[in-house]
Amino acid sequence: MTEQPIPASPVEADLEFMKALQDKGPQKPPRSQWRDVWDQFRKHKGALFGGGFLIFITLAVIFGPYLWDIDAKKLDIRNKNWRPIYTLLWDGDAKAGWIHPFGTDQLGRDILAQMLFGGRVSMAVGWMAMALALIIGTAVGVLSGFFKRLDFWLMRFTDLILSLPILPLVLLAVTLFGQPLRAQFGPEGGMFILIVSVISLTSWMQTARIVRGDILALKEREFILAARSIGTTPGKIIRRHLLPNVISPIMVSATLGLATAIITESALSFLGVGFPSDFPTWGKQLADAVDRMQEFPERVMLPGIAISLTVLAVNYLGDGLRDALDPRIRGR
Repeated sequence: MTEQPIPASPVEADLEFMKALQDKGPQKPPRSQWRDVWDQFRKHKGALFGGGFLIFITLAVIFGPYLWDIDAKKLDIRNKNWRPIYTLLWDGDAKAGWIHPFGTDQLGRDILAQMLFGGRVSMAVGWMAMALALIIGTAVGVLSGFFKRLDFWLMRFTDLILSLPILPLVLLAVTLFGQPLRAQFGPEGGMFILIVSVISLTSWMQTARIVRGDILALKEREFILAARSIGTTPGKIIRRHLLPNVISPIMVSATLGLATAIITESALSFLGVGFPSDFPTWGKQLADAVDRMQEFPERVMLPGIAISLTVLAVNYLGDGLRDALDPRIRGR
């Protein structure tokens, strides 16, 4: 007769069951949330291009004037109307050379120096106006969404600002406050403060509406009700629970606000109500080149391409950040 196997005791069976549940190899460290955000962000090729180009153009306008140290305002009539260096590819007799690789304008000013210096001004206006508009819009959206008694008045005020024609309002503000600010802070400093203030005060409404909608949905979630039940103050609820959960729409609004601010500043400079005539910006370069656009098309193309690529890069970056920061999309 064959021997029957002795059944294991309950204790031994439990031990074998626990051994089977144990991991066979070393456990992997937990993944960081920002690592997941980066993994999702790098899947978006357009966002990688946008982020890379935005970093490149920002570093170029910051450090470029130090590397290409020609004064952007210097007049050199003897070397006026130089063509870009690439013109020599089809016209060997063109007035061009590496001393002015992008050419010069009708007053002999170096176009590359103007592009770098003007880009610094345009980008500074864009970043500052975007930051101020983001702060105002986020504050209005959070207060309107979280405090019901403020919702009606803040949203009606937002609707009022949205109903105003922005460009005439900007032109009116420049006309009324331009001269006092120039006298107080100088021609360039006064216009910088005025343009940044006007753009930020007329571009926060979309951020406020987006943030308000997310706050209205979040404040009824279980973790917010639990925080309220243990006596957490409204300020702590906003800082610790609500703001971290609306970072995704805020970042998207920031990128769109940067693009809007750059375009608005360029439009104001193009219309001649922005910075002084001898203070180069991308929009001012476009305005100065219109009269000679047929003879020297590159003077319109170069700043136009810089504005278009910067705005396109910012929009791609915002699209990628929206996907990367949204936990419902992340991982797809």
